[in-house]
Amino acid sequence: MIGTIIFIFQPSLSITTTTTTYHINSHVMPSMPRSISISHHERTTIHRRPTGRVPVGVPRRRMRTVVTGGAGFVGSHLVDVLLARGDEVIVIDNLFTGRKENVAHHLDNPRFELIRHDVVQPILLEVDQIYHLACPASPVHYKYNPIKTIISFCQRNSHEFQGSNLLVDLKSQSVLPVIGRGVRSCYDEGKRTAETLTMDYSRNEGVEVRIARIFNTYGPRMCLDDGRVVSNFVSQALRKQPMTVYGDGKQTRSFQYVSDLVDGLVALMEGEHVGPFNLGNPGEFTMLELAQVVKETIDPNVAIEFRKNIVDDPQKRKPDISKAKELLNWEPKIKLQDGLPRMALDFKNRIFKEEQGDVDK
Repeated sequence: MIGTIIFIFQPSLSITTTTTTYHINSHVMPSMPRSISISHHERTTIHRRPTGRVPVGVPRRRMRTVVTGGAGFVGSHLVDVLLARGDEVIVIDNLFTGRKENVAHHLDNPRFELIRHDVVQPILLEVDQIYHLACPASPVHYKYNPIKTIISFCQRNSHEFQGSNLLVDLKSQSVLPVIGRGVRSCYDEGKRTAETLTMDYSRNEGVEVRIARIFNTYGPRMCLDDGRVVSNFVSQALRKQPMTVYGDGKQTRSFQYVSDLVDGLVALMEGEHVGPFNLGNPGEFTMLELAQVVKETIDPNVAIEFRKNIVDDPQKRKPDISKAKELLNWEPKIKLQDGLPRMALDFKNRIFKEEQGDVDK
């Protein structure tokens, strides 16, 4: 299972007397840019409001927040939380892996806006915070167009978002390995490159940033057939199909429920520390142990089918969250045995609709 990559950009609580805008200029082939040049237009004077937590008793100013990839699995849950606390929220999503149904319950909310747009192309918006979650995260999706996957990482820091500060959140292992020629390198190396660009923007342009490395996350609204192990197992068990285990099933993953992740992202955005922070659940399961939990949750009679292991499949993925616990006062609360039934119920309803001819994956 491949964990999701996430960026968060935070143009903090600030007022600009003139506009600082970043432009991206691309020479485009039929489907994607070949070369990228970034120019920073004329520097301007920026007057910042005092940062830090709002004192008790002082009303919180309504934030205008962008969530790229906000119609996706994690993004849509984040949108729920931001709207519930009173933010104005703009979702930018090209709906490649996101689903309009994930945010349909907000379409009548005057504080919500959905823009169908590909983040590799420029867009100009005036906002306070940007959670940058737009990137295909599953092997099925990021391998579909690997060149565009890595380009999307490299272009994220250069959209025309108007503001003075920028925040980034990245998900990965504690150490980002150098594997430049593998089938998943577009994803792994894209994360390394994006983290570098983020810190360069912070150092050179004075942009306020945060970096989070997100480990395997599960929950309602995941794609039914995206190739990630939890969604695979749950979908297969509900369809009375054998659960597919690659290799000997002894490779390990750690699984956090999506609401825990969202709490961590918000804590990071609202805090004062750059990171990187590992956001994940340190509870570790082998694939065979996960399969057993799925059987206990859905169907004890479902079979397990072993297949040849996937190329470059990590054998261990477990986060050290001590830094997040100390500095963000954050740690996951929901156990796999408690979160999985909620995901299974969502999948069961959507698979039923699919079987009735109402396709919604």
